[in-house]
Amino acid sequence: MRPSTVVSRTLNLICVCLILLALPLIVIAQDDDKAQPQATPAQRPSPEAAKPDAAKRPEQAASEDESKPRDPMSTPTFNGLKFRSIGPAFTSGRVIGFAVEPNNPSHFFVASASGGVWKTVNDGTTWTPVFDREGSYSIGAIALDPKNPLTVWVGTGENNSQRSVSYGSGLYRSDDSGKTWKNVGLKTSEHIGRIAIDPKDSNVV
Repeated sequence: MRPSTVVSRTLNLICVCLILLALPLIVIAQDDDKAQPQATPAQRPSPEAAKPDAAKRPEQAASEDESKPRDPMSTPTFNGLKFRSIGPAFTSGRVIGFAVEPNNPSHFFVASASGGVWKTVNDGTTWTPVFDREGSYSIGAIALDPKNPLTVWVGTGENNSQRSVSYGSGLYRSDDSGKTWKNVGLKTSEHIGRIAIDPKDSNVV
């Protein structure tokens, strides 16, 4: 055999031996790579969003409350209002007549079927009861003396006959625009539905 041939075969044999020795190392290295888990990047906890109410300062909250529209039916809306009497408005408080001063129409009387007589001197803004101390609260007629508006005539006893009708105690007259009254008769009439005064003679009623 030629020397070159021997050398060539020897080199081939060495290469095969090296390959056979290296194969186990390559397989082991691949197994180690598969066994090791891949490291995942650690996730940072996301910061919680600050709650709107907690983040607000007291000054900001107060300013926002003032800017909000207030309830129109709240207590501050009615603080300036006070209850006041505006005349007979209860059940059976039927109005049966008016007596108006001819020279001052803002002064007049109102007669109620079961609420007495009321007077106003400011065109109905306020009212004053002027017949509460007399013998009957049921009124059937009211009239002013055409020659003297300070003289007021009141006939008691409602002029409407119905199941809730009340009877009166006669005819009354006031000479001081309702401050004081005097019973002038017809105490047993029970109902007076009209008062007529002679425009020429105030003594004829």
